[in-house]
Amino acid sequence: MSANINILKSFVNEYKQESVQNEIIYEDGLVGEIKKTIDKLLDEKFHPSMQLKAILNKQIRRARYPMEVAITGQFSAGKSTFLNALLSRNILPTGITPVTSKVNFINYGDEYKLKITYYSGVQEYAPIESIADFTDQRQDEMKNIKYLTLYAPMPILKDISFVDTPGLNSQSQSDTDITKKVLKDVGGIIWLTLIDNAGKLSEAEVLEEYMQHFKNKSLCVLNQKDKLTKEQVETTTKYVSEKFSKYFAKVVPISAIKALEGRASHKDILVEDEKNTILNYFKDYLSKDDSLDLFKNEFDTYLKNIENIKNSDNTDNTKLLDDSNIQEVLNFIDTTIRPQAAEAKEFAIKKDLKSFCDILSNEYQTIIKVYDALVDILESCEPLVIESFDNIYKKYSKELYNIYNSLENIMEKIAQETFKNINKKKSSRFEESKSLFGAKIEKFEYETFWINSDAVYKALFYDDQTIDKMFKRSIKLLKNIELDTDEAFRDVFRIVKNDISKWQENYELIRKQREIASDIEFSNTRHFAAKVYENVIRAFYKAILENISALRKKFAYFNGALSYSYIQITQATIAHFEQQILESEELYKKEPSRFSINCPREDEIVAKLKANFGFEKIEDFLTSKRNYLFKIIKYSKEQYLDINQDRIEFVKKEKEQYLEKIDELNKIKDEI
Repeated sequence: MSANINILKSFVNEYKQESVQNEIIYEDGLVGEIKKTIDKLLDEKFHPSMQLKAILNKQIRRARYPMEVAITGQFSAGKSTFLNALLSRNILPTGITPVTSKVNFINYGDEYKLKITYYSGVQEYAPIESIADFTDQRQDEMKNIKYLTLYAPMPILKDISFVDTPGLNSQSQSDTDITKKVLKDVGGIIWLTLIDNAGKLSEAEVLEEYMQHFKNKSLCVLNQKDKLTKEQVETTTKYVSEKFSKYFAKVVPISAIKALEGRASHKDILVEDEKNTILNYFKDYLSKDDSLDLFKNEFDTYLKNIENIKNSDNTDNTKLLDDSNIQEVLNFIDTTIRPQAAEAKEFAIKKDLKSFCDILSNEYQTIIKVYDALVDILESCEPLVIESFDNIYKKYSKELYNIYNSLENIMEKIAQETFKNINKKKSSRFEESKSLFGAKIEKFEYETFWINSDAVYKALFYDDQTIDKMFKRSIKLLKNIELDTDEAFRDVFRIVKNDISKWQENYELIRKQREIASDIEFSNTRHFAAKVYENVIRAFYKAILENISALRKKFAYFNGALSYSYIQITQATIAHFEQQILESEELYKKEPSRFSINCPREDEIVAKLKANFGFEKIEDFLTSKRNYLFKIIKYSKEQYLDINQDRIEFVKKEKEQYLEKIDELNKIKDEI
């Protein structure tokens, strides 16, 4: 017993450990939140598409991507020089013409390289030194390039990705359009203008058109302050700050050329350069020779250079940096743009994640509309179908009553002919009488009746075949009613079938409207529409066939009743009345004072013919308020209503899974 308990405890512990191991622990921060949301949206119950997986994974990369800061302004304001200063490297080409005709993304990379992305989607790499070949808008072949990405192993790029844009007053409208889009998407904007050109009307017009919505994330940098005196710089800065206060959070005067010179000569930069040089040499060396003997000399040189840099006088370099005022730009980026950019990025990513939930919900709503449309058809068909069944009863009840009248006319015709051929004849009876002279038998004559059956048969059945023709006409009418009601029942079925078929045509080729929606979900919906005959229509068709079969059985029975030998019925009826005459005559003979000889009346003959013909059943079959047609119609309506309700519930149940998924998506959205 204890052994079993130990085994059970062991199993429970293993289960707990397994559960703990399977529990996903997400990292703190935005990336963790994104991953948690992604895992929920990529749950197999949603049958996620490859496009959804791709766009969700992109959000993780987006969250980890450095903050983007756009450098823009009017051309020839020294944007490339300013960027080179921020990068501490003279990388970007500079000139007096607006050479930056493409957006340049400047990102962190393990080595210097340039990636060219074309509008066709093709990408190629080129040495960093060739960047000028791909940015000069004067070259026609550059029109196929979409954007450039410059990679550099610079520490600042680990936190900030710079976007060098075409100028807003460039000669190319497409350049301006590209820049407008970039300004909307980036975390921060640095507007660069020449200090001696700042505040002019032309610049004010550009700012009014393009920059009025970005104040909180925008810095105005006045370049080439080294061209003015200190007092002039202060006056210009104050003037621009006041004039452009609605466009910029701050205005900073700088000297980009001094900043570049000072930052490029900064000890940290020089040390970084030496590190990159020795690392590149080491990589190149190992690819050719695995001996470290020669490399030792290079490494010793590297250590010596590092020591010289650290011991060098940095006074001039520090003064250049102070004079350039570039640190104010870096401080604004770090204290103003960075927090806002992080907050804006988080807001934007979460907004997009919520929008993905909305898109998926809307796509599910599209699917739900497919099922709702089918339910609407089933519900809207219901009164039409019931009305059609009622119309069948109304129409064919009248025709059945006409058949009943024709059969009644036949009975009356036979009765009339029979009554017409009841003839009188003389007969005698003998009666014993007593007197004084003794008993004697007297003969008395009386008048009796006889039916000329041969004349009846001849008139009704042999000469003109009158009754035969009348019966055949009634049977034909009955057959026509059978065929017409058969088709009428099929028409009732077609009411449902035709509307559902139109629904099927609309939805069996339904496609998702947004790429991220589930391919499988829409495939399942198309499959449901394609199988609607098996899932919905067949039940109605089976019921209609059952109703038609019941009708045919009734018609077959009634047709058999009509086909029964009417000659034999007439003979039996005549024989009945002949016997009745004989019996009444016998009674009369015995007691003439009490009995009379019976002469059949015409209505009696009709009644007997109907009795022999089973007319009571025929009357019930054709004309009663609850005749066979009424009963079948009543059953058909009840059966239809049951099936219709069942199929409506079936469709609603199919729809329910998508309503539940929308609820799940709303919960995920609320948790973001």
